[in-house]
Amino acid sequence: MKRLLIFLICAGSTAFAQKAPKNIIFMVGDGMGVSQIYAGLTANKGSLNIEQFKVIGFHRNQASDNYVTDSAAGATAFATGKQTYNGAIGLDSLKQPSVTLLELAEQKGLATGLVTTCDITDATPSSFIAHQLKRSMHEEIAADFLKTDVDVVIGGGRKFFETRADKQNLLDTLRSRKYQVLCDIQSMESIHQGKLINLYAAENPVKISEGRGDALLKSTQKAIELLSANKKGFFTLIEGSQIDWGGHANDAQYAIAEMIDFDKNIGWVLDFARKNKETLVIITADHETGGMALMGGNMQTGEVKAEFTTKGHTGQMIPVFAFGPGAENFNGIYHNYDLFGKMREALRLGQK
Repeated sequence: MKRLLIFLICAGSTAFAQKAPKNIIFMVGDGMGVSQIYAGLTANKGSLNIEQFKVIGFHRNQASDNYVTDSAAGATAFATGKQTYNGAIGLDSLKQPSVTLLELAEQKGLATGLVTTCDITDATPSSFIAHQLKRSMHEEIAADFLKTDVDVVIGGGRKFFETRADKQNLLDTLRSRKYQVLCDIQSMESIHQGKLINLYAAENPVKISEGRGDALLKSTQKAIELLSANKKGFFTLIEGSQIDWGGHANDAQYAIAEMIDFDKNIGWVLDFARKNKETLVIITADHETGGMALMGGNMQTGEVKAEFTTKGHTGQMIPVFAFGPGAENFNGIYHNYDLFGKMREALRLGQK
């Protein structure tokens, strides 16, 4: 009996330990609702990597001042656990700074990263690292990057760091802090350790259909390679930004191409997580864009017929997909700001 009791206690302890991930990869398909996912699946002739997820929930995503959120309020909710007003970057609804998940991870000694296919000072990535009244304050947001110890930053937005109204060159400052500063994707191949900031576009990277190629995949692979060197673990945000822009343009082919590119990235991340066994992968969106309605399609040919109800965002609930240790905590329906608490608890980052 005593042996059985000891076995049960040990087995329970092992099961608990398996639920605590060492790393979190948080992936945001900006503007990606259920229609965008299913349109991508149809265009890809019946399959996407995202189908491999078995744990699926939904989040409610209203801003504090609007039924329909923008990316700034949505990402700030993810990053800080606070519902806030549209346009806010890392601030609560009273315009007070709120500590972000990335900042908490840094405080605990984890490596941190931001990867995106838009300007790095845009709403979603900046909400994890900056604290500003308006999402349009790009130069102020860029300056906030110097107030953290983020390890890897890859995206666009170079001009907000080096061609500024205050005449400062923040890239020079970053170099003085031992960052490897790059301005193109290819140069990353020779980087295998240390801190990296790669702003490979002056403003926003081009569309996948205009020649961006595997920039998101290569950026993700390099970020995770560098972040994995930290024995305490890492937290990184990876954003597929331009699904949203296809919705704003009411351009189904634009949104679908970006969705498929994001999904290619998902496939690689899932392979990494399966081999690593200590990584929790979470995939969601800040909101849906365009009110995309699928009116017809063909799984064999990849044809998609879509119409749109708006050039803005909608108030739809958004799916959340989770894989890895602790994934079961992402089932159900909850608020977007609850994702912060779930991730903070998973990484054992303490209180808000």
